[in-house]
Amino acid sequence: MASLPIRDPIGDHLLTPQNAALVVIDYQPSQFAAVGSIDHDLLLENIVSTVQTAKAFDMPIVHSTINVATGRGKPTVPELAELLEDHPPIDRTSTNAWEDADFLAAVRATGRRKLILCALWTEICMAFPALDAMREGYEVYPVVDAIGGTSEEAHRTGLQRVVQAGAKPVTWVALAVELQRDWAREETVTDVIEIVLTERLLKA
Repeated sequence: MASLPIRDPIGDHLLTPQNAALVVIDYQPSQFAAVGSIDHDLLLENIVSTVQTAKAFDMPIVHSTINVATGRGKPTVPELAELLEDHPPIDRTSTNAWEDADFLAAVRATGRRKLILCALWTEICMAFPALDAMREGYEVYPVVDAIGGTSEEAHRTGLQRVVQAGAKPVTWVALAVELQRDWAREETVTDVIEIVLTERLLKA
């Protein structure tokens, strides 16, 4: 029982903590309120677990909001804002985050070419930057159960649009296990078991 040597963590075709960044866009009260494709409590649990996973692996995180400075929008929901306190939000007016200079600079500054993308709503704030990012040569991985659309059809259509353009959908559990990859990598085992199993899948 012996694992093969760890593959190049930068060049690996799968997601690794060294080749990917997490992008979290517009998890604000009004966006949550209008989601119609997934239960709101489950959506919150899933995005929280996704962010916890990224933090456990010390991955770069880009956090963005829309219209907070204009007063039209409220800040990131508290449960998520607390987790992201070391990643101040980049506030925008553009529905497509890729059309905001500060957001774009932050993504590029990560140096990562694989973007794990979480946004509300699927068909707009996820789809638009995903399409632009892929056009610029990034690989995009929407976390399908940590995002939500204004309806089931909107969510499905948004995902289909980006998948047809080359996006690679993933779930929050699969993401955590893909980053961990081998239970012999002991430095993150405890965190992953806590996030995925103890707090979620096996919780009584």
